[in-house]
Formats: sequence, C-alpha cells, structure tokens
Amino acid sequence: MFSSFVLGAGDVADTRFALSPLHETVMSLRVLREPGLSALHLPWRRAVVGRLGGLDTELLLSVVARRRTLPDFLTPRPVTHFASVTEQLAVVRDTPPAVVRRGLLDTHEPDPLPEPLRAAASGGGDAAVCALRDELCRLLEAYWQVAIAPWWPQIRLVLEADMTYRARQLATGGLRLMFADMHPDLRWRDGVLEVHRVIGGGFRTPGDGRGLLLVPSVFAHKPAPPVTSEVAPVLAYPSRGVGTLWSDTPPATPTGALTELLGATRARLLAHLEEPLATVELARRFRVTPSAVSQHLRVLYATGLVARARHGRQVLYRRTALGDRLLGAERQ
Repeated sequence: MFSSFVLGAGDVADTRFALSPLHETVMSLRVLREPGLSALHLPWRRAVVGRLGGLDTELLLSVVARRRTLPDFLTPRPVTHFASVTEQLAVVRDTPPAVVRRGLLDTHEPDPLPEPLRAAASGGGDAAVCALRDELCRLLEAYWQVAIAPWWPQIRLVLEADMTYRARQLATGGLRLMFADMHPDLRWRDGVLEVHRVIGGGFRTPGDGRGLLLVPSVFAHKPAPPVTSEVAPVLAYPSRGVGTLWSDTPPATPTGALTELLGATRARLLAHLEEPLATVELARRFRVTPSAVSQHLRVLYATGLVARARHGRQVLYRRTALGDRLLGAERQ
C-alpha cells in the first residue's frame, strides 16, 4: 500500500522546505504515548513526563490513533518558511467544525473515537466541536511550552542542517538524488513521489500547481503524508542528525597524526563536520562555549578544510573535499 503525489513541472519548480514547530509538537505525542516507538527519544520523554502534571494528557493523547495517524487539521501546511506555533495554532482555531469532525473520524477509522473525543466529535453539534477544537489548541500551546520549547533551539539547528543537506543534494543531483536517501519508503519516478508502507489506506494527490512542501521532523519515524488526499501536497519526513540531539556524550577524539597536526579539538571538529552544523550546535555537542568553537572553525576555514554558508540567521560549517581527503588518509 502506498500514497503518491503527482507533480507537474510547476509543482516541481515550487517544491520547497519549511520548519513547523506545530508539526513537531503534534508528532511528539506519538513518542509520549508509545515509548517503544523510538529509543532515541527516551531521554527527552523522561525529561518531559514529570512536567505534564497540570495538563489533560488523556485528551491530548487521544488525538493519536491506534494506528499512529494524526489529524490533518492539527498540522496545517506552513505558509511561511519559519512559521511560529502561535501563527499555526491560529490557523487551527479557524478550522471549520465539519473539517474538525471529519478529520478526527478519518484519523481513527476503522476504530471508534476515543472517549475524550466521542461526545463532541461524534454526536455533538458544531458548538461542541468548536469547543473541543479550541481546547485542543489550548492544550497544545501549553504542551509546546513545557515539552518542545525548551529544546526548540537544538531541534531547529538539526532541522536546518537537514534542509541545507537536502538543498545540496537537490543542487547536485536533482529531485532523484534528494529523495534517494531521505527514507527507504520513498520512490521518485516520472514526476510521481510514492510513499510506501503508509499507515492506513493509500491515495493519489495531484499537485495542481500547489507545489510540494517538505517538512523535516525529529519526531517522525517514517515519512508522514496527510491522512487524506484533500490536503495540499505536504510531507513530513525523518530528519538527519537526530541521534545526536539528546546525547550527553561528547564526540570522540581522533587519534594519530591528524590530532598531532591539527590539535585534538580541531581534529574532533573536522571529523564531526560531515553534515552542515552551526557554531552553537557544535558548542552544545562538544560542551564548550560558542566563542571557543568559533576560534577553531576560523582556523579550519582559513586552511580550506571546512566551508561555510549562511542559512537564515545561522552560519553553517561543513567539511570540504580537502578535509575529507585528510580525514580519509588518517582513517586508512
């Protein structure tokens, strides 16, 4: 079973990326409800569980279906590259009650709605559905503050590094190369992006000039298209670099001639810059100050071992071909 996005020339030209803090907030509910879904996120879950005492977690977690699907209306398509949670929740609050009701039913079928949703979404009138929608928005906003916002700077750096990597893949090999290592469940062929092993029934969504929006996510364990084909083409996919997000272990130090040549810290930085990373993220991983990292990066940049590029408000560093060859010689 698979879903697909049929993209014309205009849709391909309008394929783009966006960050969505609300996507991350909603998708994290799956990990909160089902700890075994991703061992990588267990440190985050342990830190968060004790902070949720004042929230109605029964209602919050009831939006996650048994088959792990989530309502489309709670993850609206970002209209800007860096949409805020406040902006996205404002879109959710404007969702018509009929769309809310249909979205909850589609998400949970073939199962009945969970008890916290049943009275309002199944048998209640529009006023009851609107009250439920607004309460979900209130809970998500409060949940964001305690469960995601404290870690958002680190999460955002991981997502921005992924987007930079994907943009590089697109520039060097087109969409085929960009999708090739995004996830094994994705297939790009003849203007159609297939998402295999989807949860629930498959569907075919035409781009119709709306373009494809790609949303990297640290909490997505597999590509997550919308539940129905009525939503404009958008795909959340697992971001690269998640394995380092909650790690408390600093990167290992290379040994041998490379360390003698560059010094231990610069050798570690060079070994770690296989993907684009910002100074503050490197400082977090290495447990040093950003200014200390910057000093070493300036030397590596001046010697041609790393390249840098501005991405939004961040400057991202990545190992160059010369750095690859030097590190490769060390590892032989």
